[in-house]
Amino acid sequence: NYCLLFSLIEIFQLVPIKTLVFPTESCTSFVEMIPQKPMNLTAFTLCMRVATELSSQREIILFAYRTGNYDELNVWGELDGRLSFYMAGNPVLFKVPELRALITHLCVTWDSTSGLAVLFLDGKRSLSKIYKKDHTVSPGGRVILGQDPDIYLGDFDKHQNFVGEICDVNMWDVVLPDSVIQGIFAGQREPRGNVFDWDSTDMALNDSVVIYFLHVLTLVTYVLIKVSVD
Repeated sequence: NYCLLFSLIEIFQLVPIKTLVFPTESCTSFVEMIPQKPMNLTAFTLCMRVATELSSQREIILFAYRTGNYDELNVWGELDGRLSFYMAGNPVLFKVPELRALITHLCVTWDSTSGLAVLFLDGKRSLSKIYKKDHTVSPGGRVILGQDPDIYLGDFDKHQNFVGEICDVNMWDVVLPDSVIQGIFAGQREPRGNVFDWDSTDMALNDSVVIYFLHVLTLVTYVLIKVSVD
């Protein structure tokens, strides 16, 4: 006779994470991210860690996805400090604490069926808003960090570009549960993005953007199995 005994052990370990630094205002500094599947989206969760000192000075582009005709999905820091995202038209806006020099974990979620749009800052959930019900994000465009393309990957404005640091950009084609988003903020190992996985997504750097690696503490859970024989 025997029995199995399970034990959960949680420890922190150092994990290298690549991060992007956009050092100066520029019309030419940007990073293109290559999606791992077509961006034909009726729901999504988009998360990133970001820091900037521009938030009280001007509007700032945080994420841009454009096809030949439309800004399919843009995430902005607005001039008045609100955060927003746009899908082929007017934005949905959230009045939240402004981005600062300290790294902030930012997530936006949206579902076409209900139209529910939600924003998370450092694991804290905003109120829900109804936005673009029954809309679909179209595939076939290009995703860039650092610039706002007014035409297909071009016509950049240095007074809108991003200056600061961005890392851990992940995107899923579903709305993640609140608890999972809060776990990601806390550094727990959660499922990686299936549209963009920061650990494996191909990226192309342009001009003065710098990539380097930092080490962060990540919570890891181990399962130990013991066999007891009578």
